[in-house]
Amino acid sequence: MSRLVVVSNRIAVPDGSKASAGGLAVGILDALKTTGGLWFGWNGDISAIEEEDNDDLDIIKHEGITYASFPLNQNDYDLYYCQFSNTVIWPAFHYRLDLVEFQREAWDGYCSVNEQLAQRLLPLIEPDDILWIHDYHLLPFAAALRKLGVKNRIGFFLHIPFPTPEIFNALPPHNELLEMLCDYDLLGFQTENDRLAFLESMALLTPLQEQGEKRHRAFGRTFATEVYPIGIEPDSIKEMAEGPLPPKMAAMKRELGDAKNIIACERLDYSKGLPERFLAYEALLENYPQHRGKIRYSQIAPTSRGDVQAYQDNRHQLETEAGRINGKYGTLGWTPLYYLNQHFDRRLLMKIFRLTDVALVTPLRDGMNLVAKEYVAAQNPQDPGVLVLSRFAGAANELTSALIVNPYDRDEVAAALDQAITMPLEERVSRYNDMMAVLRKNDISHWRESFLKDLRAITPRSEDRAAGDNVATLPRRA
Repeated sequence: MSRLVVVSNRIAVPDGSKASAGGLAVGILDALKTTGGLWFGWNGDISAIEEEDNDDLDIIKHEGITYASFPLNQNDYDLYYCQFSNTVIWPAFHYRLDLVEFQREAWDGYCSVNEQLAQRLLPLIEPDDILWIHDYHLLPFAAALRKLGVKNRIGFFLHIPFPTPEIFNALPPHNELLEMLCDYDLLGFQTENDRLAFLESMALLTPLQEQGEKRHRAFGRTFATEVYPIGIEPDSIKEMAEGPLPPKMAAMKRELGDAKNIIACERLDYSKGLPERFLAYEALLENYPQHRGKIRYSQIAPTSRGDVQAYQDNRHQLETEAGRINGKYGTLGWTPLYYLNQHFDRRLLMKIFRLTDVALVTPLRDGMNLVAKEYVAAQNPQDPGVLVLSRFAGAANELTSALIVNPYDRDEVAAALDQAITMPLEERVSRYNDMMAVLRKNDISHWRESFLKDLRAITPRSEDRAAGDNVATLPRRA
């Protein structure tokens, strides 16, 4: 079997710690362990100064996997990561054109880093390798590899949403980005809406020829598209959630008594809809006063991208709203909202999920949202909690037995919270069983194996027909 090469912006370099890896890392590691392979990406370090010989890779071999990582110099980090990736692509793809700050220098830096990474990876690629590239930091990566003569199969998976043409085509380099994406053999998306949005954006700019089911030709290249909703490991989540509680958590459970606990957990990001969520919780306290003093909402939101101004503004807004709501509704014996701007170990989080009665997962726009899936998998099957889920999260396409809400409608979210808090056990168990069946069917292994099976089915460019084109053929879906 051909070797797998995974490329992502950050990689999980083994460091000997026992910290649990996230779902995506687990999925990638399992794939690499099965076939043997290479994981290539930034190690998270930033060089203080740019050095001429800063092209060396840090290569580690561990349990049959080769990890090749490197630092970024400060200039590349600023232009490629902070500016273009996170102040252009991220806000635009999450439907926030108002937060886009496009600078031509940042676009040039973004392309330059992708070219540098392609040059660093090139000596490590073997003729029979298949390459699996991940996420929005690396949209031009296949184009950079093709310029260097790479003919291997190259697949790409987008973990975030793909915006509608009205949003995407507002980006100054939208034409260049679309043409670069055609250098991938297979483009994977979280939802069918994302896949169609990509194709619609393409069709508005250049002739798009359909060459079979989910096979397309544009800019002189043939490529395939498909939907691969990313999953989790339900059994692993269940194992983490079960077992004895740490002393502090046991004390917290005793302190709560019969009070209902609402949990929300995500990194601090404007796409997650936290200010809107705080206002919806306030509407719950206002519209359903019978719950005052009998519920508690805990919002865990560790700082993310703290050097980006929009994230700093979001944090200050949340701190203000949390203080205002607690000041308005709190009493000497009851604090209605706990806002925790700190990181929690993933294993501990799963235990917290299991103890809580309601999960409030209401992003304004999200590619998938694995927290929603993890919350369900962590529940006690005999006494499960209730998931309140945004219709704008990719997970809403699968977890249809959750309470699906519009995160912009605070009264609708408040009504769903009231329904969740008062939901009878029989209904909670029924909804839980429905969602668990979906999670087990579409787990992380299914996501990984489906993508790689489809990518391997594509003829490598080195074996193309005389016309010199690649033949992107996907198996028919059942």
